[in-house]
Amino acid sequence: MGLCNTASRVRRIAVSVTAVAVTLASSGCGSFSFVGRSQAKDIAQVNVSSPELNDGKPLPREYSCHGDQGSPPLRWSSRPLPDAESIAIVVDSHTASESAVHWVMYDIPATTTELGANAAAEPPEGSRQAKATSGKTGYEPPCQDRASYRFSVYTLSGKVDLSPEDELPKILKKIADLTIARGRLTAVNIE
Repeated sequence: MGLCNTASRVRRIAVSVTAVAVTLASSGCGSFSFVGRSQAKDIAQVNVSSPELNDGKPLPREYSCHGDQGSPPLRWSSRPLPDAESIAIVVDSHTASESAVHWVMYDIPATTTELGANAAAEPPEGSRQAKATSGKTGYEPPCQDRASYRFSVYTLSGKVDLSPEDELPKILKKIADLTIARGRLTAVNIE
């Protein structure tokens, strides 16, 4: 029983730390003047895969700024979650010197289990896309050849229900607060 409680605490902390780090990085904050915390009670695991991406391998060039494919296809699954009301996707990158958010799609219907290539161009009905760190709405293809690119899928207990014009940190915090399950596929560098 102690091991289960410890694992649950670790998952909650991981979501909180990720949300805060992405919020701070995307807002350009150099200090920790804002510290948010996920209100999620129990974070389940989401299995994230892609026919085009492999965890720990390079991002295919065609899904970077060197190509023209837009966002890569993504698939996800998890144990049944009766409280699931929507899905959010966040793509971010990290290098030794900077972090950026390349794509945020939210309010995806909870029954959705995959997005095809270039889904940013034709998002699922009812979903919304936030402005990336660059200020562009939709998928901003990564450009740094040496970076970690995280494709995170969040199952949410409600809809984010914020305007795409809202500030990115506000949208990311709302995603963190509603998260009940999370998974990630990480590409390292660009081919």
